[in-house]
Amino acid sequence: MTSPTSPRLISHLPSAGRDRMVQLSHETQFPKGARIFEEGRRADRFWIIRTGAVTLDLHVPGRRAAQVETLGPDKLLGWSWLFPPHTWHLGASALSPVRALEFDAEAVRQLCREEPVFGQELTRCVAEIIARRLHAARTRLLDLYGPQGSGLRL
Repeated sequence: MTSPTSPRLISHLPSAGRDRMVQLSHETQFPKGARIFEEGRRADRFWIIRTGAVTLDLHVPGRRAAQVETLGPDKLLGWSWLFPPHTWHLGASALSPVRALEFDAEAVRQLCREEPVFGQELTRCVAEIIARRLHAARTRLLDLYGPQGSGLRL
């Protein structure tokens, strides 16, 4: 079982860095409908969702933003903070009231420099999340805008 200060998402990371990372966090909340971040703006923090749901969206020229994924408890919200130029690649809104752990991006990047084994493992973990999310976004956009959808057959 995961403790309230160590979400499952980071519980497998090397302990020294993980404990310091959790110490860098603080609890925050977003009301239903709150815009958490905007695509193209500076990514200077990230969150691990504790309760509630967040939708991720992507700007589509000439159309309404496309909702590409919904995130729930224990999911990482925001990965753009880790890689230059540190700008959001998607937008995010609270689908319901949200409680989350918030992390200062620069402080976590500094921790990664100080604890390279931790930094490498955190980067690997975030890269896996990015790969899954990019696949989900691609599939969703094909479903919305492709001539024959994603082509996935069940």
